[in-house]
Amino acid sequence: MDTAAIVIKGPETLVFDRLPLDDAGEADVVIDTEWSGISTGTERLLWLGAMPAFPGMGYPLVPGYESVGRIAQAGAASGHRTGDRVFVPGARCFGDVRGLFGGAAAHLVVPGNRAVAIDDALGEQGVLLALAATAHHALNATGAQSPDLIVGHGVLGRLLARLALAAGGAPPTVWERDPARRSGATGYAVVDPDDDSRRDYRAIYDVSGDAGLIDTLIARLDRGGEITLAGFYSERPSFAFPPAFMRELRLRVAAEWQPADLVAAKRLAETGALSLDGLITHRNDASRAASAYRTAFEDPACLKMVLDWRHCV
Repeated sequence: MDTAAIVIKGPETLVFDRLPLDDAGEADVVIDTEWSGISTGTERLLWLGAMPAFPGMGYPLVPGYESVGRIAQAGAASGHRTGDRVFVPGARCFGDVRGLFGGAAAHLVVPGNRAVAIDDALGEQGVLLALAATAHHALNATGAQSPDLIVGHGVLGRLLARLALAAGGAPPTVWERDPARRSGATGYAVVDPDDDSRRDYRAIYDVSGDAGLIDTLIARLDRGGEITLAGFYSERPSFAFPPAFMRELRLRVAAEWQPADLVAAKRLAETGALSLDGLITHRNDASRAASAYRTAFEDPACLKMVLDWRHCV
């Protein structure tokens, strides 16, 4: 078998190509991809050539860790059935071409335990489950407090706010400098940080990816407050020690989501406790990936770009 796939050959060099697929085993499933999302965090770093040293990093590579599709073939030991709609957080099935993260292809071969069955009703919104699981993981670490300030009103910031409210937390304040991204809030306020004079925040969640912002956030903390770095940072984070010392700062890094987070996010989305509405703003055919990636990375009005693979043979 082979497949149409998006291949990043090097910084800012992307092609729509055909790649061989690894053979499927008894524990594997073969998936016909319907939709995949473009990450404006990690995938943007891959595109720019700015990704820090990371396991599996190197070119050429197939990006993508937000894929939804139908199982076309289910191995006897895969735990799945043909026809099920599943979410797939990436794949490594392209021979010598790296899968980092490997979900941006028309067909995928993955172990059955990497495919998570989802409700048909989620449709293309299923691509958002990876970010929803990321937000869930950040909010549910041992000892984590509900955010009273979230920095950034992209998809991850919106999901953090929605999940915090769904869990019964007080409405957080969200900082967003881009006026085009301040809309879409329900139940919480989105403000320009220059218009916010508060300096007693207890739990700040930063999803901006701006490693130079920590000093600004420290200045807004109450004594004993905590900053959670929940984005992905290509630059080395640093901060001045005296202000952090004066506030007895706690600094936490939210790591990658775990399977339990994905299960929890899926349940919340399928029951309606977590709305995924309004987060997908742009769509394009997968064959037009080059322009779609540029829009995702360069247009601030684009919250989430979804690629449609249903017409790719």
